[in-house]
This record gives sequence, structure tokens and C-alpha cells, in this order.
Amino acid sequence: MIRHLATALLALAVGTATPAGATPARVPAADREIVFTADGTTVYGTLRVPEHRRGQHLRAALLLPGSGPTDRDGNQPPRSAPDTLAKLAEALEADGVASLRFDKYGTGRTGLGAYQDRPEELDYPAFVRQAQAAYRVLRDQPETDPRALLVVGHSEGAMTGLLLGGTVRPRPTGLALLQPQAIRLLDLVALQLKAQVAEAVRQGQLTPEEQRTIDAAIDAAVTSLRAQRPVDTTGLPPAVAQLFEAFQGPNARFVASDDAVHPPDTAAALAPGTKVLLTCGTNDPQVPCSTTDTLTTALRQAHAGRPGRVKLPGVDHLLHSAGHPDTLAPPVLDALRRFTRR
Repeated sequence: MIRHLATALLALAVGTATPAGATPARVPAADREIVFTADGTTVYGTLRVPEHRRGQHLRAALLLPGSGPTDRDGNQPPRSAPDTLAKLAEALEADGVASLRFDKYGTGRTGLGAYQDRPEELDYPAFVRQAQAAYRVLRDQPETDPRALLVVGHSEGAMTGLLLGGTVRPRPTGLALLQPQAIRLLDLVALQLKAQVAEAVRQGQLTPEEQRTIDAAIDAAVTSLRAQRPVDTTGLPPAVAQLFEAFQGPNARFVASDDAVHPPDTAAALAPGTKVLLTCGTNDPQVPCSTTDTLTTALRQAHAGRPGRVKLPGVDHLLHSAGHPDTLAPPVLDALRRFTRR
């Protein structure tokens, strides 16, 4: 009887709630607004912290968006709202990884900041410096383990992440390059445009002769942009002509500085053994898997760690698949788990 009573009392003690005034053993998951400064601009972001033990230091990832006016959630309102980065933050949280995402220049609460009255001076290195500042902010958060920092970039953000991997301190322990811009910008644009022209020929909308004329005009436009000469849009369809016209004027400095980066060349600066995940989707016309071949070889030569390149069957550029048009596709989630696995 005494033994049974003692057992019951022990069970009661174990199940007793935290006494009033005591500090809970676990901290619930939460989002926290983060504000920091980069080159005189106030930048706004969101830190997502998973549920964790009080006092625990977590692995943490900096999330970097793709090209264009893509905000901290991975959206370009009002026309595009896939929530790419917000969903990546959710997936990382499920694996116990904190994350920081922010509104880069020209988006969200950040806006153009110091470049408001001189947008033509905004170049790609400014975005890299902004990402470096965000990395330092993430490093210094009280919940973060500075020895276990990750960088997760999507599209152009993956190229930015690759540059960060060789320049920030401490070096990140891992890089996730999701559908990365893996070749020079204008080479990628030309590849995408020629693929669209080829599809128009296949559908009978253009003739092979028109295809040859347009492809030659695309090559000439790229050559002119790189030589800082006005682009002759003669022979280009109106939509393509408008694109190359947009690459000039106020955007010329950004385009030239982005195009100057050859991503495979940046891999050599990574610390040997850095874990790298590089994904490409078989249903991604914006970043065909073939464009990542040279970067994959460069990462191997730099002795980057696994998992390396992972081809995602049926996955598009926004990390969706036909069966999962509004969520991250299962192959994406599987690849992320491989990446974050200790």
C-alpha cells in the first residue's frame, strides 16, 4: 500500500504544471520583426524562431529572394503571391531551423531607401551588401548558434547566397541553392528567350526563318548591352524588344553588374566541406538543369559537401508541381530535409 501510494505521488509530481512564477522550460514558436541598416537604408524583415528549449541556440538560415521586386515572403504583389520564402521558412521551422527573411531594395516596407532619389545607382553589389548585413543580424540574434548558420537562396537569391558563402564571417556551414541563377544573367535571358521562340515555331506561330532572325537579334542585343551600346531592337518581337529596352536606362547599372558575375567562378571561395544543396526542376523553363552543369562541376572542384545537385522531378521554378500547385512540392521538402539533417 505504501509502495502504491509513493508511486501515485511520484506520478502526480511529474505531471504537475509549472509553479507560478517559474520560468517555462520551452519557448513557443514565434515570428519577430527585425529592423537593421544597410548602406544608410532601414531594412525590415521577419525572424521565425521554432519552438525550442529556453537558452537553446538554434541553427539558423538566411533566406534570399529571386530577381525582380520580390519581397520577404517571395511575392511580387499584386500579380504574383506564391509565398515561396514564407513557405521555406515554415519548412525549416519544422526541422528546428530558425530563419530570417527581409524586404530587399524596392520591395515591402524597405522600398528604395537611400536610392529613392537615385534609383539608377542601385546595382547588384548593393543587394549583396544588404544580404551580408542581414547575415550579420541573424548571427547576432540571441537564439542563433553562430557556428551553425545556413544560407538558402532562390533563383537570383541563390547566386547572392553563393557570393555570401565566400565572404561572410563566420562562413556558413551550408548553402541551399534552389533553382539557382547558375550562369551569367544575359546568357540566361538569351537562353530563355530562344526557348520561347523555339516553342512558337513548334506551335506554328513562327517560321524557322523568323526564328533565325530573332535569335540573331537576341545575340546582337546581348552583345550591345555588354559593350554598353544602345540596343537595336529591329527584328525583335515587341515583348522581347520591351525587355531589352527595360535593361537600359535606369536599370543599366544593375543589369551590367549582375551580368558581370559568373557563378561558377565564385564557388572557389567556399570553405572546403561546406554543405551545398543545388536543386533544379525538370519542369523549370527558367533555370533548365543543363544551366547548372558548370556550377555543379565548380562546386565539386571546390570540395563542397553533399548533398550536391538534386534534380526535382516535375518541379517548376516556384518549387511547385502539378499535384502541389500552391505548396512546396514533396521533392523540394525531401531535399531540404537532406540539407538540414545534422
